Amino acid sequence: MKMDRTRQSLTGQVISTKMEKTVNVRVTRQISHPSYQKIVKRYKNYLAHVGSIVPNDGDMVEILAIKPMSKRKRWQVSQIVRKSVKLG
Repeated sequence: MKMDRTRQSLTGQVISTKMEKTVNVRVTRQISHPSYQKIVKRYKNYLAHVGSIVPNDGDMVEILAIKPMSKRKRWQVSQIVRKSVKLG
């Protein structure tokens, strides 16, 4: 009996594509402040491996957890959720 595991996934915005086969993805989450109950944003950046899908700066992407590929790279881009729009 083989059971497929659901991998952890996150959605974030690509902020850097300057590396080869790697992008930097910023994941934003909104939490309530413990004392004041105001909604505040918290950010975390993840390095994600790029296979056949090549996102550009500003694209919203979904990343999946994988086994470690390097010291900081433990995620892979699975799909582009929304392309960025270039103005001008």
